[in-house]
Amino acid sequence: MGRAETDNGVFQNKIARIKEEYVMTRLDCNVTGCIHNAENCCCRGSITVEGKTAMEKCDTCCASFDEKKGGVFTNLFKTPESQLQVACEAENCIYNKDKFCVAEHIGITGGNATEAYQTECSSFKAR
Repeated sequence: MGRAETDNGVFQNKIARIKEEYVMTRLDCNVTGCIHNAENCCCRGSITVEGKTAMEKCDTCCASFDEKKGGVFTNLFKTPESQLQVACEAENCIYNKDKFCVAEHIGITGGNATEAYQTECSSFKAR
């Protein structure tokens, strides 16, 4: 086995371990303008919170936001997830560990947002 394959295997094992450890963040989302929102939950298996240099909640956003367009049957075949993996790029947040959110519960707010920047992680707390 070559060095690149070994390095890749080590990297993949680390990612798998991190995902197992941080996969169960409870998420409430009130962004009704997002295609992934159903019943104040997210229909994605994971989301990403952006805000690398954030110092306040308003400096963050849900990078996984997609504007809801069209009919009411958008999430007809999707299952709302109340617990999911949250990747976090907000380096100044106390809940960010290895770029994953370790908070037991977070909220994503933004109501009828039409763009990702109109959303925010309401659970952000600066270090």
